[in-house]
Amino acid sequence: MEIIRAKTAGFCFGVDRAVKLTYDLLEQGHKVATLGPLIHNPQCVADLEAKGAVTVDDAADLPAGFEVVIRSHGVPASVYESLRAQGAVVHDATCPFVAKIHRLAQRAGEEGKPLLVAGDSTHPEVVGIVGHTTGPVFVFSNLEELERLNLPEISKNGGFVVAQTTFEAKKWRECVEFLKKVYTNLEIFDTICNATWARQHEAECLARQCDLMIIIGGRHSSNTQKLVTVAGHYTKAVSIETAAELQKGWFDGVQKVGVTAGASTPSSIIEEVLSSMSEEIREEELSFEEMIDASLKPIYNGKVVKGIVTAVAPSEIQVDIGTKQTGFVKLEELTNDPSAKAEDLVKKGDELDLIVTKVNDQEGIVYLSKKRFDENKGKEEVAAAVESGEIMDGYVTEANSGGLVALVKNVRVFIPRSQATLRHSEDYTALVKQNVKLKIKQCEGRHIVGSIREVLAEEADKKREAFWSDVEIGKKYTGVVKSLTNYGAFVDIGGVDGLVHISELSWNRIKHPSEVVNVGDTIEVYVKDLDTENKKVSLGYKKAEDNPWEKFKAEYPIGSEFTAPVVSITKFGAFVRILPGVDGLVHISEISRERVEKVPDVLSVGQEVRVKLIDVDYDKKRISLSMKALLADDAAEEAEETEAE
Repeated sequence: MEIIRAKTAGFCFGVDRAVKLTYDLLEQGHKVATLGPLIHNPQCVADLEAKGAVTVDDAADLPAGFEVVIRSHGVPASVYESLRAQGAVVHDATCPFVAKIHRLAQRAGEEGKPLLVAGDSTHPEVVGIVGHTTGPVFVFSNLEELERLNLPEISKNGGFVVAQTTFEAKKWRECVEFLKKVYTNLEIFDTICNATWARQHEAECLARQCDLMIIIGGRHSSNTQKLVTVAGHYTKAVSIETAAELQKGWFDGVQKVGVTAGASTPSSIIEEVLSSMSEEIREEELSFEEMIDASLKPIYNGKVVKGIVTAVAPSEIQVDIGTKQTGFVKLEELTNDPSAKAEDLVKKGDELDLIVTKVNDQEGIVYLSKKRFDENKGKEEVAAAVESGEIMDGYVTEANSGGLVALVKNVRVFIPRSQATLRHSEDYTALVKQNVKLKIKQCEGRHIVGSIREVLAEEADKKREAFWSDVEIGKKYTGVVKSLTNYGAFVDIGGVDGLVHISELSWNRIKHPSEVVNVGDTIEVYVKDLDTENKKVSLGYKKAEDNPWEKFKAEYPIGSEFTAPVVSITKFGAFVRILPGVDGLVHISEISRERVEKVPDVLSVGQEVRVKLIDVDYDKKRISLSMKALLADDAAEEAEETEAE
């Protein structure tokens, strides 16, 4: 007889998250209470209680000093309010898929629309959903109940339709078809979670090819009982909680048996059932070891196995997977890091979760992959992040013309070029080999799309809000030059781009901002002006202490004489460079004691001339110089010397 174990059997992402959270809190010494049994598995709940957890049915019964864990089913809004009023420490383990339905229920109430829920009205998840809307609610468990509902409100105002995450997919499709025929103003949301759909689909496929289906899970577990129903459409299906409930007579005449489990069933119970099944159905002519090899542990591509590392080589590791075959994991199937070494990742005796990729029975070799196992495990978390909006960590492995590829929970995620950076002008390829934060926007099979830009935009919004709450004129900031234009430089000063006008970049006259700063430069700026209505900031960069006019005022009093170069010539005179940024005019009438018809006849650019400072208008920044005055002074000195002789 052949035993086929479903790949999807066991904890779903939401349940696994809740269980791990609770065990971690207990191990850290917290006093923990759960609102209702944490999961629909009495064995797991009993183990938690043995470790100190208590179960309470109502928030009012929470013992003093205990922290509360909200299970993956979620709770009504009123329970959150009650816990807040008590000042309780709350650890919310509501499944992201359930939390999405809560938000839809809240929207229905806010928009004054009825809410239709496909599910079991007494199930904790449905009770929680109903408790998040303020409008009318209608719950139905099948097409017959839906057809009997009187829904005049929907005919007028429309409504929202959602499903319990563990609702039977086939029943849901029947109900949706009916609603679409009868009502044209409904918003229908398919909220059956991916894990539920996958489990039901695999249970159906297994049932079609097996003579018997064993479904492992709590009797009060909705998703477990749905699996029994789905499988029962095609073959004999029985439900058990533990291995002790197996009956040898079930296997009489059975050639193939399929085994699956609900989302609340621990892997330890699944393994115990498989092991007990082997003992129950052992045939007389086979030894126990042969039975294990033949049925309990058939090796085939895609099978999940545990392997113990027995040898480590530079390019591969050898593992014992409990069969006659020798298992090998090549380095490229062990990690995504091409620079990693096997000896740095594992050592002899380590236990690894692996997936079979190739079986060579002739040579007695099995090739396996840890990388693919990690990818499959991470897919549920990635899929859940689409609904929850959770920000995830990723590592960018490559760039192409369309965007980036990042590894998130060992899953390849494509990030379109438009979603890779906050600004389209930024070089997205610079993110290769960088750790990034991103949101998962789509997860359909291998088509998984993420966005870095959305995370950056949210962070920028927070920075902008913080900036405008305390900005004031004169405040100094350290910023990064983001772009240059002909009229200035835009500088990011913390989520807000301010403009440093070209005239504020330098005390000297410049033709383009690139003469002073470049994109990417970190510079010190200060706020010159604010337009809070239009959210615009004018920045200053040049410093008062560097003002050449202040230096000129201190070092060049009226009457000063000095030599300086001619920097430009006009019809009415010549400009002389006194200091960088400070030019003075020698008017044509002040060039010589003789009449000058054309300035170029006497002076040229670059010529060093001796001048005297005769006047300054600091408000208009105009300086008057004279060459003639020095000639007059020289003549007067000569006359005085002649008289003295």
